[in-house]
Amino acid sequence: MDDPLVQTLATDPRKGAQQLYQQIQRRLAKQAAVEAAFQERLHYERPFWSRGQRVAGIDEVGRGPLAGPVVTCAVILPPDFDVPLVNDSKQLTAKERERLYPIILDRAEAVSIGAASPQLIDQLNIYQATRVAMQRAVLGLGVAPQELIVDAMQIPVDLPQIRLIKGDAKSASVAAASIVAKVFRDHLMASYDRLYPGYGFAQNAGYGTAEHLAGLAERGITPIHRKSFAPVKKAMQIE
Repeated sequence: MDDPLVQTLATDPRKGAQQLYQQIQRRLAKQAAVEAAFQERLHYERPFWSRGQRVAGIDEVGRGPLAGPVVTCAVILPPDFDVPLVNDSKQLTAKERERLYPIILDRAEAVSIGAASPQLIDQLNIYQATRVAMQRAVLGLGVAPQELIVDAMQIPVDLPQIRLIKGDAKSASVAAASIVAKVFRDHLMASYDRLYPGYGFAQNAGYGTAEHLAGLAERGITPIHRKSFAPVKKAMQIE
């Protein structure tokens, strides 16, 4: 706001100049709020960075769908990471997630994906399969973290863990992991849509939408369906 051009607008009595000045005020205020919220989401990372330690954020996507794997991601951000738009993936549009995805991959110190197949989900249950997928993501990191920040889960690895409710909204590392996991899984389900057309996987990501349920009724199940989930069980009985 102390830019000379902006100050000139502030003292310009013309209506158009005042409208532009107010527009700039609102935009800068919004940017400042986004930046402040981002700095707050670095609250859990900073103590480790100050000691020269690495901390990894871990999140998952795909616990609720009827088809496809549950996908997890572990991300280690560097202390100079500064991408204020990185937030809980659910708070972002698909376009924003797609734009942030390569930025996170480029600027993160390490990124790792873990997955649990529909077969493993059926074998263990969705909660335990998610823990296995998170374990795979952590063990797949190219560098070892000293601490984990996890979105409300306990991962079976021998590392200290900070467990946060809605961690993807409270930690930038978990938020980055949530974005990568979401985009990765969405791309995967779009590929499955080409392999198994008629269920709407590219649009519904395997969730039980009307199109998906209609596909189950008309076509039966596919190899990527979770047989332990009730709507899929029902479709198998009809077959």
